[in-house]
Amino acid sequence: MAIPQRTADVATSAELTAVADALARVPELSVDVEADSMHHFRARLCFVQVGTDHDIFLLDTLLPEVRPRALAAHFADPAKTKFFHAAQGDLQFLAEAGVRVAGLFDTHRAATLLGWPKVGLADLVLEKLGATLQKEHQQADFSKRPLPAELRAYIADDVRYLTDVGRWVREACATAGILEEVTLDCQRIADEAAERPDVAVDYRFKLPRQGLSASQVRMAAALAQALHQRRLTWAEAADLPMGRVLSNAAIGAISTRFPATLKELTRCEGVRGGFARDHGEEVLALVRDTIEQGRAGALPPEPEEKKEKDPRRRKREEALLEWRKAVAAQRKVTPSVVLPNPLLEDLVVAAPRSVEGLQALKYFGPRRLELYASEVLAVLARFA
Repeated sequence: MAIPQRTADVATSAELTAVADALARVPELSVDVEADSMHHFRARLCFVQVGTDHDIFLLDTLLPEVRPRALAAHFADPAKTKFFHAAQGDLQFLAEAGVRVAGLFDTHRAATLLGWPKVGLADLVLEKLGATLQKEHQQADFSKRPLPAELRAYIADDVRYLTDVGRWVREACATAGILEEVTLDCQRIADEAAERPDVAVDYRFKLPRQGLSASQVRMAAALAQALHQRRLTWAEAADLPMGRVLSNAAIGAISTRFPATLKELTRCEGVRGGFARDHGEEVLALVRDTIEQGRAGALPPEPEEKKEKDPRRRKREEALLEWRKAVAAQRKVTPSVVLPNPLLEDLVVAAPRSVEGLQALKYFGPRRLELYASEVLAVLARFA
């Protein structure tokens, strides 16, 4: 067991260089990041925490001299293991800062693939080390300076035990015979985390259609998009996350109920009284305008669902899901160990007909090739 005791604040370029020198000498490290996404409209990377067997480094990335890019070579070295827990969001912030990660081992993903009932970091730390992580600061504003002492301790603890826990979880994966599959899935997570989603462009609603006519569904979709664009304006003006201004649940309720009065608006799920006072009349105007456009046939059509060019694609998917479930039960592993959903989708789309075709799939891997190649090809061949 190697639990680092020394915690160093990194606030200057010289201190950052010292961190880079220290990381050059270690084969494994733990990483976490903190942002202010719960408190501001445009989230900023506030800290990168790096832990080794001996030290914890707290990089204050709001300071001009502390640029995570200075550690990019170490993070990109596949021979150096980086233990993260639930890495996806952290990786996106790092990518935005010019840092891509190779050699990722995500303890949350690994514990999930192991089928463990509790996969939170606090749960793993308690089970492995008997230590208790205080999680009451998860939604704190990490952009505060000076950082309160209790927050400094909190962010340090997020990596204090992670390297040791990571080794333990990795060994459990090896014992269960799923280490290669877990490693490939971690590689996929790291590869896909190239950027943070643009909330203004990438946001999509799934509105309930039950009880709505076709014209009401079209109006609801148009109103939801209009409310989303308007809440971005409100949130930016108030420097708040868009969900704190108007939640997705509230947009869904407004868009399917079409309130005509402030009283009806406040009865919609998730609509607070303060919001109704500040923006209620504007919302009601949007509702009226959308209804008028709908009646006049002036709303844009809903995007047409892409027609399936390959009529056998759904059958391949269903057959692979059925096969995956049976193999997972036989092997006593979670279905995602056999084929994680992204890899299953790749198989459905590509429908390879040979071992070489399976090998060409980036995250299939030698072990799956050895265990499943003939069976997977046989399943796919039924719907070629």
